[in-house]
Amino acid sequence: MISALTATGLGKCFGRKWALRDCTVEIEQGRVAGLVGPNGAGKSTLLNLMAGLLAPSEGSLEVAGNRPAIDEEQLGRVGFLAQDSPVYASLTVADHLRFGAHMNPRWDRAFAQERVTAIDLDPKQRAGKLSGGQRAQLALTIALAKRPELLLLDEPVASLDPLARREFLAALAAYVAEHGISVVLSSHLVADLERVCDFLVLLSAARVQLAEDVDTLLARHRRIFGPRRDLDRLPSDLRVVWSSHTDKQTTAVVRTDGPVLDPAWQIEELTLEDVVLAYMGGSAEAEPPARPKLGVAR
Repeated sequence: MISALTATGLGKCFGRKWALRDCTVEIEQGRVAGLVGPNGAGKSTLLNLMAGLLAPSEGSLEVAGNRPAIDEEQLGRVGFLAQDSPVYASLTVADHLRFGAHMNPRWDRAFAQERVTAIDLDPKQRAGKLSGGQRAQLALTIALAKRPELLLLDEPVASLDPLARREFLAALAAYVAEHGISVVLSSHLVADLERVCDFLVLLSAARVQLAEDVDTLLARHRRIFGPRRDLDRLPSDLRVVWSSHTDKQTTAVVRTDGPVLDPAWQIEELTLEDVVLAYMGGSAEAEPPARPKLGVAR
């Protein structure tokens, strides 16, 4: 099976600074992969490499079965929606659809027109007069009407209000369910990713820290808390991802392939956001996972 993404030792250097280094990861075809990490972790760099807008400084990269942007056919396989849902302010909605049809040989004219009608966009309205949510939906329409095998989305909902975010993600999920395309979606809003993603890639300090099925991540991570103790003495099958101590209590996020058997620990399941924040640790954007108090009902 052709993978949506296969990167081996991939790196990108700007001057003396590595924006991405030693990136080795594979995302299977048909996955909806969330790409997370603090600012400067390399998320946009990876997406731009996948889109063929940047050339690697080292390593190898294949997307949808071939090198990015190697020819016109390969360009048609990949759709890319950059940050801030870029559209042309002076062009009308209809102008955007005509432009999309001119630039993309696989353009689905009927789908584009039907979707513009379904989301109630006026074809005569200039894009500069649309709301943020409408611009995002127009940009998504153009990206989907291209009929890509792989869709790359770089922080597409960051500037949208909660309702617009929900509508955008619902439209994306419906399209993926119907057409089975692969998606790589970058976002700081992990709670939103949890609604649509089945795979997670975590970048930090320009490197891949985590790349795994979401269900597997949630099944293998727990928050444990109990009387203060030395975590070096935990069983070998418990790997500490994050920990915190007070005078009387120890709290930790651990990775384990089995149950936590020590009755001294109280145990909680985690959300995807909890897991991500634990791996991000003390980064400037990440607060530590919530620390329950002893004796609080769960």
